[in-house]
Amino acid sequence: MRITGGKVKGRHLATVKGLSIRPTSDRVREAIFDLIGQHWEGKRVLDLFAGTGSLGLEALSRGASEALFVDHSPYALKLLKKNIERCGFACCSTVMRRDLRKTFPGKNLFGKDFFHLLFMDPPYRKNLIPKVMGDLAVSSLLSPGALLVAECSKTEHPPSPIDPFVLHDTRTYGDTRITIYTYEVEE
Repeated sequence: MRITGGKVKGRHLATVKGLSIRPTSDRVREAIFDLIGQHWEGKRVLDLFAGTGSLGLEALSRGASEALFVDHSPYALKLLKKNIERCGFACCSTVMRRDLRKTFPGKNLFGKDFFHLLFMDPPYRKNLIPKVMGDLAVSSLLSPGALLVAECSKTEHPPSPIDPFVLHDTRTYGDTRITIYTYEVEE
């Protein structure tokens, strides 16, 4: 597994053994950035259910100014920190341990600035995307026009948009379905 574009393109990431963490493949990450754009200069990124951190690290490589990675697994967090160091993004990365299946942290834990790009790659077939979308809808964490990229199994239906999210696109790559939503609120 490697970074597919930007400043640290080609940098290899630490991977996992076994099925406890399912990292987004290089091919799918490349496809995501083909859909949402390659350049994220100065934007803030939130990577929920971060696992190896490959999605947030891709955004940092493509110019994002800051990324907040959230996961619950101690094993994933250890791997994530290793990948942040490998890519040289320690100065612009924050790692937070939270179980998003239970509670969603309040805005004060995420800082005062809005996020422009959000990745959500929860465990498949657990129906977590609608729950977290609902939490995000009332959180005031996202900037108007922010993009939410949600990943699920191709056998799962893309979650119905929860106001103020609007479905933008959905694509299937192998066993993975990517759904992109726009956060449409008035400024």
